[in-house]
Amino acid sequence: MNTPNIDPIMRFFSYTHLDDKLRAVSKPFADLAEHLVQTLPRNAERTVALRKLLEGKDAAVRAALPE
Repeated sequence: MNTPNIDPIMRFFSYTHLDDKLRAVSKPFADLAEHLVQTLPRNAERTVALRKLLEGKDAAVRAALPE
């Protein structure tokens, strides 16, 4: 069940399933996403901010993957 303050995109910021190295990369993004959800009104610009943050998180995690 969704509560009014929880944005559905937040599920993509989960990091507990990752190994320690990737968790360390992902966690700061999740923390910032949580801060945005808690401090900004729910509107189109917050959604854009969260989507772009998610893109950055995904890129950072990929950058940390072994080659």
